[in-house]
Amino acid sequence: MTNPIPTTPAPEPQAPEDDAGPACVMVFNASDPSGAGGLAADVTAIASVGAHALPVVTGAYARDTAEVMDHFSFDEDAIAEQARTILEDTPAQVFKVGFVGSPEAISTIAGIAADYSDVPLIAYMPNLAWWDESQIDLYLDAFRELMLPQTTVLVGNHSTLWRWLLPDWSSDRSPGARDIAKAASEMGVAYTLVTGIPCPDQFLENVLATPQTVLGTERCERFEAVFSGAGDTLSAALAALVASGSDLTAATTEALAYLDRCLDAGFRPGMGNVVPDRLFWAQPEGASDEELTPEEVQALQVLDMPAHDTKH
Repeated sequence: MTNPIPTTPAPEPQAPEDDAGPACVMVFNASDPSGAGGLAADVTAIASVGAHALPVVTGAYARDTAEVMDHFSFDEDAIAEQARTILEDTPAQVFKVGFVGSPEAISTIAGIAADYSDVPLIAYMPNLAWWDESQIDLYLDAFRELMLPQTTVLVGNHSTLWRWLLPDWSSDRSPGARDIAKAASEMGVAYTLVTGIPCPDQFLENVLATPQTVLGTERCERFEAVFSGAGDTLSAALAALVASGSDLTAATTEALAYLDRCLDAGFRPGMGNVVPDRLFWAQPEGASDEELTPEEVQALQVLDMPAHDTKH
């Protein structure tokens, strides 16, 4: 049974009381040593938009900022023990599922979601082109059969979702967001957020859709840089905003705006791709472009703090 969906237009989890602290999002994802995606992206994005992450490690990547070399999956019992232990103590308002590494892990997480069927589940499907083809097929089949029936909102890039959900698409035109949402809905998904739909004049469109209608659309200019971790960042922010009580349409708009700011402030920590700056708001605005006054310099010296000259 699909996790709960109200008729208009979004999942509405039980928001915590004002004195109970921020809403909690349980995230199932892999550890990413580059900090670009995986649990690093989830935890930082969720905290940045005001919620609290309950991170469940499903495995670990061997990767740098340019590419994924390998992935090591956790045993499904270890995944279940992490999640069920904390859920007995701390309620989650939303589940967020990223790349979990194996069909066995998918089955385990789907079982947990079924046991907490009142908790909305937001699933992100990344590009798995780095992986072995036979492993990709097994993973996608298991995700389609076991996870999608539990999924409230599916998030993914247009080309990734097209290849996965509409492999026999034969029309001369590329499928639209509603076409993809219809394919997802046949497996139980009520809402689909399709990102990166190519548009004329170097624009990309991001569309929240059901098979019947488009609930929201945002258009943005294509960035010249290649990013790692954008999809995890967007889906984690969306999960946090829904958990905090925003309706799905408003949460999607805000999550996309947040991602745009993260990408605009992105930085290259290594020799590979650009990483979204999920804490862009913590950087002093214009700090590297303006000279400090003598009074500001003296104040920093008194506090024994170096002037912030980081530029992304």
